Amino acid sequence: MSVGGETFGVPVAAEWIKEEINLALLTIDWFSESLSRQTAVQAVVPISRDLARPLPSLYLLHGIMADHTQWITGSRITELAERWGVAVIMPAGDNSFYVDQEAANSYYGQYVGEELVTQSRKLLPLSHERQDTWLGGLSMGGYGAIRNGLKYHEMFGAVVALSSALVIDRAIDSTDDAEWAFARRQYFTSVFGDLTQLRGSDKDVEALAERLKVNGGALPRMYLACGTEDRLVESNRRYHGLLSNLGIEHTYIEGPGGHDFAFWDLYIERALEWLKPL
Repeated sequence: MSVGGETFGVPVAAEWIKEEINLALLTIDWFSESLSRQTAVQAVVPISRDLARPLPSLYLLHGIMADHTQWITGSRITELAERWGVAVIMPAGDNSFYVDQEAANSYYGQYVGEELVTQSRKLLPLSHERQDTWLGGLSMGGYGAIRNGLKYHEMFGAVVALSSALVIDRAIDSTDDAEWAFARRQYFTSVFGDLTQLRGSDKDVEALAERLKVNGGALPRMYLACGTEDRLVESNRRYHGLLSNLGIEHTYIEGPGGHDFAFWDLYIERALEWLKPL
């Protein structure tokens, strides 16, 4: 397969959607061993930089009921990627919360934390260094960024989580009477498995943080933000409190805004400034 004049020996297909003087936007379709099927990825790659020097990478996760195009259509991520010289890789995560779903043989956590990084490094001029490899997301993707950033802490040097859907308590207490399909117990069971075993598991972001702190693992840098008018702000405040009580260094910011791209677009820019790409 040939992409941009370079040939790669991996079983994927890629299409140049847009090529400007300073930026390339690619859609990549490949077979994922972790998901047992074809899946799509969108990538933004600055091309005005000296590509002899590998690029830092931000793996950016979408929210529920969205797909790998959400960040492109909703935010200035292409502009920001070019400004900071960062490759941004955006996978399709369905409505998975980016966790392993053993019953469905769909290992979304493994996909994000291992396979996606490994394959994209084969295709793109990315740094292989942990400090240059970051994981971020919004809402469901914010949860996915925290969960997989902690679980795969040896892979990711930083986590950016915006308006994170920290739904473990809600899942455990859920019933099938909820009006919204994605708040029903049936849905949460399909995602997280046996909900009576969820607390303390590797899908519990509180337990992951506690274990990593106790075991002395290399914690990623963490940037958490949520809007003051967001219905998820209380759960984000509680997680901030937990990290503070554990003595885990992190940045937590609240600002005016709700659960929308007016907030996310502003704070992904601020997060990139916080990351300080070279």
